[in-house]
Amino acid sequence: MSGVLKSAAQLLVTCNLLLNLISCSSDNRLEGYIYYRLSTNPTTLDPALIVDVTGGSIAAKLFNGLVRLGDDLGIQSDIARDWSVSSDGLTYTFRLKRGVYFSNKRGVKAYDLKYSFQKILDPESKSPNTWVLEKILGADDFMRGRAGDVKGIKVIDDYTLEIHLKRPFSPFLSLLTMTAAYVVPFEEVERLGPDFSSHPIGTGPFVLKEWLPNRELRLEKREDYFDSPARVKGIIYRIIPEDLTAVTEYELGNIHIITIPASEYSRYKKDPTRQNLISSLKGINTYYLGLNCSRPPFNNPQLRRAINHAIDREKILNTICEGRGRLAAGPVPDNMRKWNSPPHYEYNPEKAREMIKREGQEGITISFYITADQEVIDIAEVIQSYIKAVGIDVRIKQLEWSAYKEAINRGESHMFYLSWWADYPDPENFLFPLFHSSNFGAGGNRARYSNPAVDSLIEKGQHTLYGEERNLLYKKAEELIVEDAPWVFLWHRTDFTIRQPWIKNYKIYPIYSMDKGTEVSF
Repeated sequence: MSGVLKSAAQLLVTCNLLLNLISCSSDNRLEGYIYYRLSTNPTTLDPALIVDVTGGSIAAKLFNGLVRLGDDLGIQSDIARDWSVSSDGLTYTFRLKRGVYFSNKRGVKAYDLKYSFQKILDPESKSPNTWVLEKILGADDFMRGRAGDVKGIKVIDDYTLEIHLKRPFSPFLSLLTMTAAYVVPFEEVERLGPDFSSHPIGTGPFVLKEWLPNRELRLEKREDYFDSPARVKGIIYRIIPEDLTAVTEYELGNIHIITIPASEYSRYKKDPTRQNLISSLKGINTYYLGLNCSRPPFNNPQLRRAINHAIDREKILNTICEGRGRLAAGPVPDNMRKWNSPPHYEYNPEKAREMIKREGQEGITISFYITADQEVIDIAEVIQSYIKAVGIDVRIKQLEWSAYKEAINRGESHMFYLSWWADYPDPENFLFPLFHSSNFGAGGNRARYSNPAVDSLIEKGQHTLYGEERNLLYKKAEELIVEDAPWVFLWHRTDFTIRQPWIKNYKIYPIYSMDKGTEVSF
């Protein structure tokens, strides 16, 4: 096709797209509802099964846990009125608020929490979130079918719940702010069975009224919510995979708030009419290039260090990523680390080339798995050129997200591009799942990294109650991880969203579970 014809065809497609969008624009919007964009369809809304940010962010509007994160990332009450912890760090006693109701109008009792937690741990549930609660006394026996009850979860009375741990676990309260620790009504779960995942019933400020898969979800405000009620009638999540379509819908006024796609960041940032509509927040995340430590050639730590020296991370961050982030010194985000940064790898292609040659790896070919997102493709191609320049050929393979995740969980590729976002605000969340040898694959350690000294330091940190001692243990663990170089530690991304001028009280949250959807208004 000639350039002229191709341009004309593209123009025609764009015009048709705009006409279609305009034809279903603001007249079809529900008054009083706020509209968001999702790029993917949530797979489930059952807290026991949710593992993705999309599902978790919606579930936060439908459910509650015993505790939640406050604006300062501290622990505050949710369903629990208050709580106490024994001096040995083993027993947590929660006293529940009265007047908390599920959307089926039944009041929440302590037994509902026990049921919800045991549902996670029940092997028949096939929950991927057992790690959130496996620290509870008796959880292992229950998960292995050796006990019909979790010994460490005790209902004292209708409004008092006791949880006993096997060993002290310093971030335990933080774990209870997660999606997996939300309370569900036992009678509805038993009645609906697997259908509960698409017909969720919780205690949250909204109820799910309609879910049209791959199209939209409609949430409606609850008038009887026990905490501050929502200021909007409801929320519509429109599922729009394509960035261009999402941006067009935003500019037509059909979407009220979107995360700014990389392709539009510069344009919006320079637009004087939109600059003050942008919100940003230093994300609690780490982007990385994972190196498969379990197979050649990256079972060789010297080669992993060479790859770290080969890539100019700062240049990629400032060009392709347009400065939307901070360089990473290690796996723990800069706004979560409570100790000095570990020494980082400087960009030094000559040193990288010498190391590769010394290890006899010059001229080898490695596989590099990525998703089909355009920004990821652009980054991957630059990384490919950097590594090729120091003597190693890189073959890029693009996969759809679910196939990609499965492939890297199985350890198929030599190298992969990924990020990790905080589930709870504790450095442990960036150490144990990602680098402990018990978590190979789907558990989070997709680089298949193993170091007994690192395992020991992380475990000691988990069971240490005093902050300074914990920080020292985690500092040592991070330094060893950086020295072993199972990743190329890239950057911590800053999030940017843009809203319509008539949206009020909107704020961006560092962790998805914090946003209950009750503050935003028109």
